Amino acid sequence: MGRTPKDTITITDVARVAEVSRATVSRVMNGRLSVAPEIVARVRAAAEQLNYRPSDLARSLSLGRTNMVALVVPDLGNPLFQQILRGITNASAAAGYKVLVAETDEDPEAEAAIAIEARRRCDALIMVSPRMDQQRLVELLPQVQPVILVNRQGPAEVSSVVVDYGRAVRIVVDYLVGLGHRRLAFLSGPPASASNMLRLRALEVAAREIPGLDLVRLECGWSIEDGYAAMERVLESQATAVVAFNDLVAFGLLARLNEVGVAVPADLSVTGMDDIGLARFAVPSLTTVRVPQKDLGELAWRRLLASIGGPADAADGVPELRLAVRASTGPVPQDPRPAASDDRIGWQQQGDIFELGSSAGLLARYEFGRRMPQVHAPRPYLHPVRTLGGHPLTQVSPVDHRHHYGVSLAVAQVNGTSHWGARTYVRGQGPTLLTNHGQQRSRGVTVNDRELIDDITWYDEQGRPQLVERRSLTGDLAFGGWRLDWRSVLTARYGSVRIDSPATTGRDGAAYGGIFWRLPLSETVVLSADGEGAEAAFGSTSPWIAFVQGDVSLLLVQPEHVRPWFLRVSEYVGVCPALAWDEPLVLQPNQELTLSLTAVLLDRSLEAADAKRLADQL
Repeated sequence: MGRTPKDTITITDVARVAEVSRATVSRVMNGRLSVAPEIVARVRAAAEQLNYRPSDLARSLSLGRTNMVALVVPDLGNPLFQQILRGITNASAAAGYKVLVAETDEDPEAEAAIAIEARRRCDALIMVSPRMDQQRLVELLPQVQPVILVNRQGPAEVSSVVVDYGRAVRIVVDYLVGLGHRRLAFLSGPPASASNMLRLRALEVAAREIPGLDLVRLECGWSIEDGYAAMERVLESQATAVVAFNDLVAFGLLARLNEVGVAVPADLSVTGMDDIGLARFAVPSLTTVRVPQKDLGELAWRRLLASIGGPADAADGVPELRLAVRASTGPVPQDPRPAASDDRIGWQQQGDIFELGSSAGLLARYEFGRRMPQVHAPRPYLHPVRTLGGHPLTQVSPVDHRHHYGVSLAVAQVNGTSHWGARTYVRGQGPTLLTNHGQQRSRGVTVNDRELIDDITWYDEQGRPQLVERRSLTGDLAFGGWRLDWRSVLTARYGSVRIDSPATTGRDGAAYGGIFWRLPLSETVVLSADGEGAEAAFGSTSPWIAFVQGDVSLLLVQPEHVRPWFLRVSEYVGVCPALAWDEPLVLQPNQELTLSLTAVLLDRSLEAADAKRLADQL
């Protein structure tokens, strides 16, 4: 009969070949120092000859430890818990430990039994966001030592790593209040969640401390499905902004709002919590509080390792919370108001933005585009721009064209650099996503009552300067509404400049690029000196053009050099005087280019004759 197969080699076989006792082989394999070096060498040679591998179970029984830790979580489908697991797994592996994961399926009644069974199989226990009540938790903890709690505060003698979700929700509330919101809906999490209790207590404090703040609590849950199902109750609450329990709830709500046609953030702002990996890919991208869960898992492991006899490590604090501001939040929607005939208009600075307003309310907000993604070609822009009655006439980062931002000076190509955003038209290839997106950066703003002046430098995708611009934005009352005068002087200070549109690179009719005004997607009547309809206005050199959306109108006038109008009204509503209609626009070194556009915003429907009369008076 042949030799015993290698997978059945035992410690007895090694002892026989090495001519030592089984106890000596055990001491060698477990790294004990009480064995003479020559015997250690003989035992290891025998083990190598027999291809012997020690049994992990046998070693665990011998040493009294498994080099495993148990992790108990409410739900493995939640990306938040997945990130904590990743942090624990990565950190524990470096110390030679493995992780046994158990899921309670959000069942508080099952948690204790699952935790005890998991602890019996491992050296220590990590409990993440346990759902059981405090009394049962206190009774359980002595049975499962050593143990650490994550996102749940236990007795003083039990170590814990806890995110201050109360502070996190206050960060969100303060930000929304800064945008003008006063009626907020909170989509509450699981009733047994300790972090949900922290949120609720913080909201109660905010309601007492912030004058006029009205908070509506809506029972919800923790999942995408819960957020999706909450949409009707959110709309019935008449809140202008939503604070969701977590990002998953916010995802579900956003999905349902998109389905029914509620514009976010124009009609309703939505915020999440945790900043999970998919938050910036939501539609629109989600404003949320960044909770570094992976770092939290690593911190929990370091503290647990110290309690089970590992090397001492500095006790770091819980990672700092930060607000990730994205496209799902905006200013509070304004109800239509009667225009004030004796009003005055002026610019004021509000933090890092500038607002044009009157006693009728906010008329326009000027932002610098610092939070725009690079692929959108960051640039200063106006949004919202409203009539005196509060009707919005701009849209920012809509679903159909994410790179459209209110009113901005957007140009398809400047020496090949996109200051328009998204794809670039390549001759013979079509629209292509290139890494050619530039930036327009403000060097400084001055305000003189009704006029805002912004000095801007245009940079290519490599950070090299291309143009300098002096931009003037002036507001004034006019014709029962108000007017906005945009004037930009661009100078080719750094060498010659060639401005292209897709039309000049092979795409017929796509001559977009200039002072581009993106309007809300709505039924629109287009008027111009060349007749009614988009077809009559497209490519015309009419000195004026009007967009009528129901009971509001936007009249645009080119007060100086009249360029052909580029416009769309079907797939989206947008317009600009085209800089490069059918041939490139070239500036020689130090040559200046002046662009100007006057807008009149009215809370009434214009007819063609009325529009012409107003344009002639400008």
